[in-house]
Amino acid sequence: MKEQPARSLVLDSEALSLLLRNDRGMAARIEASRQVGIPVIVSALTIVEAVQGKTDLARLKWVLSRLRVEPVSQEDSLTAVALLQDAGGHGHKYAIVAALALRVPAPVIVLTSDRDDWSKLCGKRVVIGEV
Repeated sequence: MKEQPARSLVLDSEALSLLLRNDRGMAARIEASRQVGIPVIVSALTIVEAVQGKTDLARLKWVLSRLRVEPVSQEDSLTAVALLQDAGGHGHKYAIVAALALRVPAPVIVLTSDRDDWSKLCGKRVVIGEV
């Protein structure tokens, strides 16, 4: 059986941080997704987590203008709590982003630096792309 192509690409804070620092590899991955019509999605909360003290505000606004920024809802918070309970408390840092990844069109690729916590939170419901 052939795998379906991704319909959504979700960034965690490390992936967004790399993009903000103009990492060429990350920029190329994001542009490739955009070129084939895959939305690149980030949680509004992830923006706060990814910003470093020296982040240029104009650059931040430009990068975000090219992404789909999703708000965090009460439903996301409750989903995150349930995911954490199911995972035995593992993955606290990624729970809100995991809730977002589970509500956007699947199949979903999540770009993250922490494969282990993601597999505990989401199992095989998302595809992990390491940064």
